Amino acid sequence: MALPENGAAWPPPQWAPYYAEMRLDDAWYSGDRRRLARYYGEHDVTPSRRGPFNRRREQPARSRRHRLHVPLASDIASVSAHLLFSDMPSLRVEDTATQERLETLVDEGQIQQALHAGAEQSAALSGVYYRATWDRDLVDRPIFSVVQPDNVAPEFRWGMLRAATLWRDLPGSTASIVFRHVERHEPGRILHGLYEGTPDNLGRAVPLAEHPETADLAGSLGEDGVSVETGITDLTIAYAPNIGPNRLHRSSPMGRSDFQGIRDEFDALDDVWTSWMRDIRLARARLIVPDGYLRDQGAGQGALFDDDREVWHSLKMPPNEGNSITLSQFAIRVDEHQRTSEALTRQAVQSAGYNAQSFGVDADGAPITATEVDSRDALSIVTRKQKAGYTRQPLAHILHVLLQLDAVHFGRSIRPERPRVEFGDGATESEQSTATTLDLLARAGAVSTKTKVKILHPEWDDGDIQAEVAAILRETGAADAPDPGGTYPLAA
Repeated sequence: MALPENGAAWPPPQWAPYYAEMRLDDAWYSGDRRRLARYYGEHDVTPSRRGPFNRRREQPARSRRHRLHVPLASDIASVSAHLLFSDMPSLRVEDTATQERLETLVDEGQIQQALHAGAEQSAALSGVYYRATWDRDLVDRPIFSVVQPDNVAPEFRWGMLRAATLWRDLPGSTASIVFRHVERHEPGRILHGLYEGTPDNLGRAVPLAEHPETADLAGSLGEDGVSVETGITDLTIAYAPNIGPNRLHRSSPMGRSDFQGIRDEFDALDDVWTSWMRDIRLARARLIVPDGYLRDQGAGQGALFDDDREVWHSLKMPPNEGNSITLSQFAIRVDEHQRTSEALTRQAVQSAGYNAQSFGVDADGAPITATEVDSRDALSIVTRKQKAGYTRQPLAHILHVLLQLDAVHFGRSIRPERPRVEFGDGATESEQSTATTLDLLARAGAVSTKTKVKILHPEWDDGDIQAEVAAILRETGAADAPDPGGTYPLAA
């Protein structure tokens, strides 16, 4: 395959339904009510359901300012990322030098931070892409990056990614002329192209040197003038779906957004909070005063009531005509709004695959143990394990690619291996609970000192564990105790 042809419709029409869903999910994920209003204003001129962001345009500007948006969608994406990458998964290879280099690449490349940010975006947009590349002028190691799915046209075979075309709009583009950098990843090579087109057409290919954003790539191209050889056979990009299947496209290998099927709950929650805030505005204390309490401000200036004034005089009115100051203040339906908003939040997060406790609903705030977390937050933990399963293989692939690029292009003396990626349990047990468990196991004679140390310090390697075991045995005197195995009497 090669770069796209001149004059091609862009973005690729076959992926238009996916990009449209991503634009909608991106509007909710942004948490920006103006962005939501623009989206619905463009696509729902006469909506069937009246929500806070799809009202008709003739609505007064003042009432539009009173709309309230609750960023539950972005909260769901954030919780998803916290559950998956709050701790870096365990990465293991057999070769010691390769293991040390892998840890250096993860640390220097801030890969955990990139994975965490990517997981949040993946929860909203159905998935992300992991890309490996290099730039010797910038840093002396390969580079890991996360690519947004609405700027990638993937090519799958039997559900596996075999190539991907990335693009980005470059500075200098206008409403009528768009400069695009197109980057195509194939096994063994990466192709680069610069196109001058329109918002819906790729246009014509122009030399990379004609735009400052791509000029540096021109010197790295091969003899064909468009590609860079990677020196490895693996694809330098991997697709990490959020979770599957995609219910709107059942046979598609693309992932599913956490927001799929629950956007109506987001809309209804905004309705409830908008109504709640309207009750608060209407319930402000207001004074109804007779005309005698008003002071004329002059011709054309109206009358004014000074609520800070303490003494009023010369009010010519009978004392029995009820011309007194009246307080007007309406009730606020706090309980009704709160119960409705909690019910909508609970339904939305459960449909997304999480327990309400993960979002502070139905939680009493008391500290809980890992066992209680498993029972009260079981749905969130199951969802986390499912997402970890979808992430493990593409992450292992791209880390293997990073190691290969490090050896080929930077001359590292390592033996590149595909690392084993293992995610933790996700529930942190308290030290008291861990100590109680180990004590019970020790009393039952069902655990060795080595196993106890490994349970207490799961992040340690075998050398650290063995050293700690030896220190414990020396301190307790068990290291010098004779082996009683040879003193047992023979069975009759």
